[in-house]
Amino acid sequence: MIKKGMRRQIVLHYIFVVFVALLLVEVIFLLAIRTYYYDSVYSKITTHIGTAEDFLKYEISGERSPNQLQKLLDFFEMDYTELQVLTQDGNMLISSTGFQPDRTITTSDVPEAVGGSVGRWVGRQPGTNESVMAVSKLVHINGRETYVIRYVTSMERIDSDLLNLTLVSIGIGSAVMAIVVLFSFGLANSIVKPLKNITAVSAQMAKGKFTTRIKGDYRYEIGDLASTLNYMADEIIRSNQIKDDFISSISHELRTPLTSIKGWSETLVSGGYDPEETKLGMEIISKESDRLIGLVEEILDFSKLQQNEMKLSMGRVDIKVLLQETILNIWAKAEKKRIHLLLECDETFFIKADANRLKQVFLNLVDNAVKFSPEDSSIVLSAHRLPGSELAVIVRDSGIGISEAHLGRVRDRFFQVDALNGGTGLGLAISQQIVELHGGKLEMDSELGKGTQVTVILPMTEEQAPEASKEEKPL
Repeated sequence: MIKKGMRRQIVLHYIFVVFVALLLVEVIFLLAIRTYYYDSVYSKITTHIGTAEDFLKYEISGERSPNQLQKLLDFFEMDYTELQVLTQDGNMLISSTGFQPDRTITTSDVPEAVGGSVGRWVGRQPGTNESVMAVSKLVHINGRETYVIRYVTSMERIDSDLLNLTLVSIGIGSAVMAIVVLFSFGLANSIVKPLKNITAVSAQMAKGKFTTRIKGDYRYEIGDLASTLNYMADEIIRSNQIKDDFISSISHELRTPLTSIKGWSETLVSGGYDPEETKLGMEIISKESDRLIGLVEEILDFSKLQQNEMKLSMGRVDIKVLLQETILNIWAKAEKKRIHLLLECDETFFIKADANRLKQVFLNLVDNAVKFSPEDSSIVLSAHRLPGSELAVIVRDSGIGISEAHLGRVRDRFFQVDALNGGTGLGLAISQQIVELHGGKLEMDSELGKGTQVTVILPMTEEQAPEASKEEKPL
């Protein structure tokens, strides 16, 4: 007995379906063969009756006599078949077998013949219990006398042949079922064994052994499942590695400002410093505190985005003004590297957005551009309309660029192209999610050594910009 499980279900269902199909085919086939043989006998008898009637051209007159009935037997007699001449009431007058005609025929073929059709009855012959077919037809003799001609033929040989054919069909069906059983076991094993292997490996992965892999050249959906689980394990290992790198990086990022704050705090507490040194220490403490706040806020923003808890305060935003504010905020940092920030936006564009969050995106993009651009270079911010009521805001630099290998991962969380430049590796991941919350998308194009272009595509509002206020003319 097969124990419960998928293998049992597959085998039983497969066998059941094939068994029902075979049973239907064999039943239909055997019924069709039986109908064919029986109809052939019936057709042969009816054809013979028609032929005999055509040759019946002379009149049998006078009183009914055995001689006249014998002539009917001579006209309608048929080999291997008993011919009976009956009255319309079913009383037998004469039979080709010579038996004493002292009985009445009550089978259904006689009333059918009297009714004007060719009667047919299949059943067991009284007395002998032999399987027979009876065919009856009403015959008129020159309009004077009417008789029922009845043929009775044995169906034993045909039934015997049909029985043999049935046994052969059952044998063939059994052989087919045996093959199907073997095939169903093979099919079930081809599905169940890989699944058992996948289940065992999945159990190992659930215990934290992510280096375990599903081995085997599996096909179709099972192969897809194995590939997906292996890919999932690779992603978990990669995520764990990114998490470890992030913890290491953020620990370093937090330690550096905390060390400066602690050092200058202890120094200032000890006293004895002139006002200039005290002012310098306080500025360093303030700067490093702001840096810590920025790191913490970046981590909190990412946590909110991951948990879908970030709420946007949507309003009507002038993109040109927002880009001008971004340039003013980054200007001091760019000036230290003698980097020129240029704005190319002649038109006024309005969109429905959260101004603070969108400004956070542009600040991050421009800050990255400044961080990875050489001295005496330029960073261009531009905005232009796209087909379909969309707006494209582009930040383009001529910095170090990003390699093709890193370009696809640069927007992943915690990923950093150059860890030496500091940061959490969350800036671009947060920026992309904020843009997507606005119904837009963030695209990046870069070539190593030639620079990077980041395009933010946002839907524009259908509202028209308000008319500019007219300048007051002096009186």
